[in-house]
Amino acid sequence: MVPADVQTDPQNPTSRLGARLPRPALMLAAVLLVAFNLRVAVTSLGTLFELAGLHPATQAVLTSLPVICFAVVGGLGKTLISRVGLYHCQTIAVGMLTAGLVVRVLDGPAILILGTVLACSGIALSNVLLPSLVKAHFPSRVGTVTGAYSAILSAGAAIGAMTTVPIAETSGSWRAGLLVWASTAALALVVWLTASRGMRRTIDSGSHRSLLRSPLAWAVTVVFALQSASAYVTMSWLPSIYAAAGLSPQQAGFLLAASILVGVPVYFAAPVIAMRMRSQGLLIAFFSLCLVCGYLGLCLAPAAGGLAWAVLIGVGGSVFPVTLSLFALRTSNAADTASLSAMGQGFGYLIAAPMPFAVGLLQEWTGSWALPCLVMATLCLIQTIVGFSAGRQRVIAPAR
Repeated sequence: MVPADVQTDPQNPTSRLGARLPRPALMLAAVLLVAFNLRVAVTSLGTLFELAGLHPATQAVLTSLPVICFAVVGGLGKTLISRVGLYHCQTIAVGMLTAGLVVRVLDGPAILILGTVLACSGIALSNVLLPSLVKAHFPSRVGTVTGAYSAILSAGAAIGAMTTVPIAETSGSWRAGLLVWASTAALALVVWLTASRGMRRTIDSGSHRSLLRSPLAWAVTVVFALQSASAYVTMSWLPSIYAAAGLSPQQAGFLLAASILVGVPVYFAAPVIAMRMRSQGLLIAFFSLCLVCGYLGLCLAPAAGGLAWAVLIGVGGSVFPVTLSLFALRTSNAADTASLSAMGQGFGYLIAAPMPFAVGLLQEWTGSWALPCLVMATLCLIQTIVGFSAGRQRVIAPAR
């Protein structure tokens, strides 16, 4: 029986813009440039903790801020969109990101934290907005564009992690290593302002409504939450898991970078494949089971199969771009896409936020990484099950 909140008709009408949207190539460039900056601001900071001589308490605050901002500010995105419109909201988001990247290098730890909050708040808004922009501007290319910006986002994360320290060491200042990324954000802002010039205040006449009573919306949200938990646990603890197994810090860092980089081409392909499938449940299951195998490998033989587990986890992380595609696939207009994106990312990041801390506590309690890895494998199995519900061919009923 089909739930009352969904329709079995898979048609996906474009948003009611009244006229054909101009400058598609420029808009695509803007979307990709914004996407590049959505993780580089985070990964670049984490690599400089030791070089900057930050107090451990400051480090703990800074590592917690991104996911907290993603949850709180992302959850408020729907309200801001309904008040100022998608295009103005995206301008605010990229402006906040650029300003935050400049502010965080101006003074001591307090200013660094303030700038990070500002930058991560801009990132959180863009996280919510990009799926709706893709739905509005590229309705027949949702999978391709989502794949492209997901791959660019992942590549930006890897580039930030790998190049920030060399830049800082070459310039002789850790602040210079951070400030360089303000220039890429400023470029994204300039291109976005050019691409969105003259656009209407709102993307369509639909209502930005609450989807909290929709079982389908909650299924998508749970998948997003579980894949986010896996991603943040991996970024936080994968090097420590390898180091505890006897690998050197350099080897552990290489395996984390390999895990990120191997996902880049898969991130591009996954949404394209998802758009061509009648149901995305099998695709979510495939990537989720890659994660299960990766975590079980880390539990049983972390050093012996280190590269294999890193590759499996990197490929399995492609649940992320598939879920971004679901925001568009499970809605019939750009306004509902924005609402589902805000709900999925707001609640999703809120649920995922405690997981790295909880996994760390579990490791400290047991004295081993085996049980934490087993817990993560179990969560990925749950993700597989919920993914079949989120991936069924249906859309949330439009508001009446």
